[in-house]
Amino acid sequence: MTDEQPTRPYRMRRRAELQQETRRRITESAVALHGTLGPSRTSLSAVADHAGVRRSTLYRHFPDEAALFDACSQHWALEHPLPDLQAWAGIADPDERLRVAIDELYAYFRGAEPMLTNLLRDASISPLVAERFAGWGGWLGAARDILLRGRGARGGRRRRARAAIGHAIAFGTWTSLVRDQGLSDTEAAALMRALVAGCS
Repeated sequence: MTDEQPTRPYRMRRRAELQQETRRRITESAVALHGTLGPSRTSLSAVADHAGVRRSTLYRHFPDEAALFDACSQHWALEHPLPDLQAWAGIADPDERLRVAIDELYAYFRGAEPMLTNLLRDASISPLVAERFAGWGGWLGAARDILLRGRGARGGRRRRARAAIGHAIAFGTWTSLVRDQGLSDTEAAALMRALVAGCS
């Protein structure tokens, strides 16, 4: 046994820790740039510069833009979890369910605003963003269906209630009411609840 052997596991462990730290730094740099510039305006070179690594180092961790985008999305989603649809579904009263849902969703929109703004913009021009962000529409559709339960009769009235709920939970609606019209989240939520109530 040589003197170097006892230190080999430590060196290997330390190297793995450094690689993990580098990967985390690159991922966080991508999150920061996607949230400010947007994915379509963020080059891999810009991410490498922001992370303080060479492009070759970035490519060792992320072989292409899609791999980096996926890591960025996973990291960001952990820090900005979507509201719990099943918790909403567990609220029997439709009005209370809507109140809780809109309050939680508008709080989410406020925290996620920069990233959502950029993703929605870039989804129209980037096939990668469009593909990866496609699940957002499905999530909103599921939320709308949960909030529609127990509300309105069949036919035209239910169709209008469905449309009102879809409008109330849209990010663009929150942006318009809060950013363009100057309402608070509370005021915007109350207005949308009134809209839905009028259609139910």
